[in-house]
Amino acid sequence: MRYLLKFRYFFVFIFLISCRDTPSKSLDATDDSNSSENNVEDVISEKVILFFGDSLTAGYGLELEEAFPALIQNRLDSLNLEYTVINSGLSGETTSGGRNRLNWVLNQKVDVFVLELGANDGLRGIPLNETLKNLQAMIDVVKEKNADTKIVLAGMQIPPNMGPEYTTEFRKIFPELAEENQIALIPFLLEGVAGIPELNLEDGIHPTPEGHKIVRDNVWSVLKTVIE
Repeated sequence: MRYLLKFRYFFVFIFLISCRDTPSKSLDATDDSNSSENNVEDVISEKVILFFGDSLTAGYGLELEEAFPALIQNRLDSLNLEYTVINSGLSGETTSGGRNRLNWVLNQKVDVFVLELGANDGLRGIPLNETLKNLQAMIDVVKEKNADTKIVLAGMQIPPNMGPEYTTEFRKIFPELAEENQIALIPFLLEGVAGIPELNLEDGIHPTPEGHKIVRDNVWSVLKTVIE
């Protein structure tokens, strides 16, 4: 399938650029360099949607094509919308780590930037002001690189392990940032998935393939208004 080959190629391309020292999962790829170059030329002419996130974006525990960014690419292709999805998810990523690697993934023009980071900060109890500062810094960098890039922020919630005050204030970060920066907000990325055992892997955190289909719908409900 054309969308899958396109998506796989650009995942590898951006992953190698942004995480050169991090081992990646082996993906199917052609050995014909000329063919690869032709594929790149075909795709670069299309608009780019870049998903920048952690293991939720990367599709932890699943095949790449089962993760929600690939499912978004499938939806775009089914509607004959000329967009290429780039999956720049990295398992274990915090907002600090994302901030450090962001410039690498912005070496090309990005039309829509979906920022999905913060969950690992919350699970580790990182000070809220640090998470807020890092998210704002990443939004600023994207705007500075290209003022025309549309930004979508994925809202996140965490279990009450860190106490009710931390949990509540963490949840508020995302809508407040979206309002202050006048960017689109996915209210809660894992709406309809979090806390439902059959939609999550054994760790209770990462969605199953069925869970990712619901995440896709959560993302698409906002993304479609951004690209129209």
